[in-house]
Amino acid sequence: MWERSRGLIGGLILAAILVALHLILNAAGKPFFLTQLTMSMYYAIVVLGLALLMGYAGQVSLGHGAFFAIGGYTAAILTTCNLLPWKDCALVRVLNAAKLFVMKEDLYGEPMMAFAPWAAFIAAILFTLIVSAFIGYAALRLKGHYLAMATLGFTMIVHRIVLGSEFTGASDGITSVPPFPLFGELAVASKSSMRVENYYIAGILLLVVIVLLWNLLHSRVGRALQAIHDRETAANAMGINTSQYKLKAFVVSALLAAVAGVFFTHYTGGIGPSEAGAMKSVRYVALAAAGGMANIWAVAVTSVSLNFLSLRGWFGTYDDAVFGVILIAIISIAPEGPAKQVNEWVRRFAKRPVPETEERDAAA
Repeated sequence: MWERSRGLIGGLILAAILVALHLILNAAGKPFFLTQLTMSMYYAIVVLGLALLMGYAGQVSLGHGAFFAIGGYTAAILTTCNLLPWKDCALVRVLNAAKLFVMKEDLYGEPMMAFAPWAAFIAAILFTLIVSAFIGYAALRLKGHYLAMATLGFTMIVHRIVLGSEFTGASDGITSVPPFPLFGELAVASKSSMRVENYYIAGILLLVVIVLLWNLLHSRVGRALQAIHDRETAANAMGINTSQYKLKAFVVSALLAAVAGVFFTHYTGGIGPSEAGAMKSVRYVALAAAGGMANIWAVAVTSVSLNFLSLRGWFGTYDDAVFGVILIAIISIAPEGPAKQVNEWVRRFAKRPVPETEERDAAA
């Protein structure tokens, strides 16, 4: 109960930080920073899914950039393709009767019929579910760097497909992705007039993901994942179905990446092949490691902070190099994450013995 209460308190603190950031940026005359913060929070959702996989299930994945791209590209393709020439097809008529399509105008003012954003979102999640289950099942027998190599190969395949296919826009990617309506006038969109609304939409989504993961990790499932991470052979001996738990963790983390990809694509109004690149997946691993992997709150804060600095161009042309250095430094100095290292230092300082001179001065 106490752990669940801590999760709620942490959520309230993070919500207060989000509001404070908005007020501070407004007072400083830099509300445009909210755009990069919004994008950073979507990227942080991917990293949180990876933290679940690495920090608890003990699996290393270099494929989450691919899952992010699968979600984003699926939503982009379905919401921008014109199905009007096939309106008389039986399947199209059935789907149209189910209200899965919307009529709109293309860039040239011509009428077109495409999937509604919510229908494309469901399709993206289902497609990611199938792909991640297949990849996860195939990789169940792999561990450590073998699993990392396998998921890296998957990322490279997805990257080449989106880079060389006409239906994905090839090297140009897909643009003109419509807004994702939520309720009323509220929508996930790239309009500058809705910058504040989208900042809070991303913030609420990030908070929901954190709270759900926190509750999951402090449940029976979380304890089973922790047992698998610490001693997989012992967990098997205790009757824990390690293969099933590892597969579920892999699928859940992939779905989180796909959800982030869909919302990110609607927010930016497009998606390009760079989102499926191998360096994106390496960056996600670096961010998860920098946050401590098994520390959900630290992972979220670290990911948002470093991604924001990256999007603002603070690292310049050395952007990828900075994340490479971060990954090497964390693995070398604090393999369990800087947050845990800092906690140990604080604990040691708090328990340090008081010298006799200090005791005499205090008594005097």
